[in-house]
Amino acid sequence: MSDADRRLGRRALLLGGAAAAVGSAALARGELAHLWWRLPGVEKPRVAGAVDFRGARWVPASPANYRRANRPDDYTIDRVVVHVTQGGYASAVKVFQDPAHGAAAHYVVRRDGRITQLVRELDVAFHAGNREYNERSVGIEHEGFVDDAASFTDAMYTSSARLTAAICGRYGIPVDREHIIGHVQVPGTDHMDPGPHWDWERYLKKIKE
Repeated sequence: MSDADRRLGRRALLLGGAAAAVGSAALARGELAHLWWRLPGVEKPRVAGAVDFRGARWVPASPANYRRANRPDDYTIDRVVVHVTQGGYASAVKVFQDPAHGAAAHYVVRRDGRITQLVRELDVAFHAGNREYNERSVGIEHEGFVDDAASFTDAMYTSSARLTAAICGRYGIPVDREHIIGHVQVPGTDHMDPGPHWDWERYLKKIKE
């Protein structure tokens, strides 16, 4: 190997090391942006019992079913995911309080339109079965069954639409089917909700009212 080749080799090694260091620093900054709450003195204020949607009832999910975060500062919120509980309201709330369940949505909407919040919007709820979608979305469960059209009452549509409109307004989410999606549309999911009886046209119209 010539001296020129050795110089080029050393230069490439140095440049490669510098690039790796820059890449590592950028990665570290990205990780720190997502781990802000672990640093002393930077815990975002959280008021016990406070809700993100006026009129909602606060019933906290188990901390095992969501991850503390600082959204939208650390993770951009650009989706609303619509779910159906495949059961009753009370059973959905109960299971989201169970640490062994491993999942929870931000909200549950009852047949009569009553809204319960279980996870703060700034936190990452484990609702979509996909980490990226969990980090970027707000999950809304609806009491009922995918194969029962009667589950989806006018009171439920109206109340849920107001909730979704508020979420979209808060984070600048477009009101369309690309950004307001069903659980079935989440990549990698094996869920079918909200199912064929969910009236998307009616729902989007109500959100825009």
